[in-house]
Amino acid sequence: MDNREFDALVGRLEGQAQQNPGLYKLKVLLLATLGNAYIAVMLLAIVAVLVGLCAYIMVLRAIGVKLIIIAGFFLWMVLKALWVKIEPPKGTPVDEAQAPELFAMVNGLRRQLGAPPFHHVLITDDFNAGVVQSPRLGVFGWSRNYLLLGLPLMKTLTPDQFKAVLAHEFGHLAKGHGRMSNWIYRQRLRWNRLWNVLDADDSWGSLLFKPFLKWFAPFFGAYTFPMARANEYQADATAATLTSARTAAEALTSVNVVGSFLAEKYWPGIHRHADEHPQPSFAPYSGMGHGVSTELDEASAKAWLERAMAEQTGSADTHPALTDRLNALGESPRLHLPHAGHTADRLLGSMLAVVTENFDQRWRDAISPSWEERHREVQDGRRQLADLDARANAGAELTVQEAYDRANLTETIGHNADDALSQFQTLHERVPDDALVCFSLGARLLNRNDASGCALIERTMHLDENATANCCELLRDYHWRNERRDEAHAWHQRLVERVTLQEDATKERNGVSLRDRFERHGLPEDDLAALRNALRSIPGLRKAYLVRKRVKHLSHSPCYVFGFKTSRWFQLHSESRAKEVLQRIQESVNFPGETILINLEGNNSQFGRKFSWKRGTRIL
Repeated sequence: MDNREFDALVGRLEGQAQQNPGLYKLKVLLLATLGNAYIAVMLLAIVAVLVGLCAYIMVLRAIGVKLIIIAGFFLWMVLKALWVKIEPPKGTPVDEAQAPELFAMVNGLRRQLGAPPFHHVLITDDFNAGVVQSPRLGVFGWSRNYLLLGLPLMKTLTPDQFKAVLAHEFGHLAKGHGRMSNWIYRQRLRWNRLWNVLDADDSWGSLLFKPFLKWFAPFFGAYTFPMARANEYQADATAATLTSARTAAEALTSVNVVGSFLAEKYWPGIHRHADEHPQPSFAPYSGMGHGVSTELDEASAKAWLERAMAEQTGSADTHPALTDRLNALGESPRLHLPHAGHTADRLLGSMLAVVTENFDQRWRDAISPSWEERHREVQDGRRQLADLDARANAGAELTVQEAYDRANLTETIGHNADDALSQFQTLHERVPDDALVCFSLGARLLNRNDASGCALIERTMHLDENATANCCELLRDYHWRNERRDEAHAWHQRLVERVTLQEDATKERNGVSLRDRFERHGLPEDDLAALRNALRSIPGLRKAYLVRKRVKHLSHSPCYVFGFKTSRWFQLHSESRAKEVLQRIQESVNFPGETILINLEGNNSQFGRKFSWKRGTRIL
């Protein structure tokens, strides 16, 4: 099921859920039962065969013993496949003795909702909170319950707002009103996880369930989507009941605005210090609460809130958009940031300082390699910019690439956006049909709300079709900022169509099969000669073929298939030799476009025969 089919099915089911909720819930329940019944029936069938063979062992004798061994081995493989190992979440554990206030809040909410107890409470470095159930017996359940609490979230919300977030998460486990929808919600997560694990498993046992799960998991996900979304609204209502509608609205608003601040300003601001400092000597988690209270300015908060309120509820996520969630609560957006010393992290008690320092140290250890690399890049960029500036000021004519690099470095390294814009404008006058220059100048103009950037971005799409998605996104955001809703929606629709097309094209070009149709490559002689010269330098490469795969999506953009052989006619196929040659090809050969590489020996020998029958495909 592709994205379009999923969206269409969800749209139909949402209508059914509204028109006849009782019938819709019955269908969902029957579908959930079907999934569990399939696994049960398959297991019972294998057990029945095993028991039957044991019963007839006296008749079948030696043959019966062999069949029992085979059936028993297959049953063990099936159980092993279903006993999927899902790694438990990671974090810093905290217990009631260390954080009594936190556990008082957690246990109070749990008792009010009749939610199950938590086996582990973990503090994480995510700006999030959640409940994770990790099955100890794979598909058979017996889960351990983990409560994950993000330290950044606790450092930027008030205790009441944090309580509202917890109440929402606990609402998914509640045993009272909505018990069935909560069960379906957890079943949905369970089937998705099971499919993801089994899809990566190539054992014999998993092959028994893959065909069913390949159909069932996305179908069940679509069928339960309306109920999962309703469950999110229900969890919001639970949060409002256990705190207040106002507090729940504050929590939702803060999570959206502060999340944008941390992602777009706080963390980038810290990472920018790498320009000047060769080592990361900062404590970002310790200063996070102070950063929110002092660096989150009113204009930025307003812009981030408007962007969050402008988002529309779609089928990409069961969580509704902020506007719809607030409307369901009967509230307007409320941004209320905590005062110093009144953040929810104080609920951690004596563990607060330990956890914060631990996270700061882990961040420094993890970021050090990339931090040092960034510092070196900036120093190199400064030297390059100084050299280019000196040459330009001396009257030397820079190449197009050098002029582009200079403009880009002026903005990113020199932090002079106005001068960089002037350089891009001059460069565009010089090469008006360069797609990258058009895009770079147009993007900067649109970011300044200069309408002249629109023509440049549209020109970019004409020059380079591969830039369409990025161009549509820029135009959508520009029109939305300037309250041109119709234009924004039109560009968003075109963006969605383009992304969907690219996803379909990517899937189509991910590999080859014998069912694919191939044609002659059609390369110009000059390109073909250059490719042959590069291939002749590869030791161990005996034969090479190049064909063009016939594709349905983006068919004007060629997808080549390069096949090679490493064995002489009297030699046996060697996988190690083929891998060595493949690595050399990847390292030293530039192919003319998107190209799939395949060894035409061993299991792929049928491709070799298929390619060799086509005239003009052998290039070496």
